[in-house]
Amino acid sequence: MTIFDRGRDHAIAVFRIVVGVLFMMHGAQKLFGILGAQNGAVSITSWPAGPAGLIELVGGALIVIGLGTRVAALIASGAMAYAYFVVHQPAGLLPIQNKGELAALYAWVFLLLAFTGPGAWAVDKVIAGRKREQALVNA
Repeated sequence: MTIFDRGRDHAIAVFRIVVGVLFMMHGAQKLFGILGAQNGAVSITSWPAGPAGLIELVGGALIVIGLGTRVAALIASGAMAYAYFVVHQPAGLLPIQNKGELAALYAWVFLLLAFTGPGAWAVDKVIAGRKREQALVNA
């Protein structure tokens, strides 16, 4: 077993936390008009920016703490795929042409997290451990 194998869960956790924080920032920027927002805040009812901002903020927070990570990541991946194909792709075929690199990258990053899981330091792992302990006590 190499150092890369031993550090896998911790590396995934750091990756999950960093990506989640960055994703939350996009949501905060949209919903609250902060962090250098160009157009001010949007209403959560304005389509598609409002729901996108909500998914970014709440989904990012869930991903950061590692709660419902796989589901949150799958929803975030879908939202970013939607953003890419509906908002960016009509402006050009390739992400480099249509300024959709970030949406495409987030879509793939979150799909990866949906498959790998949260790694270490996740609330999901704490809950799973407690359920295992309770099952042993009840057995």
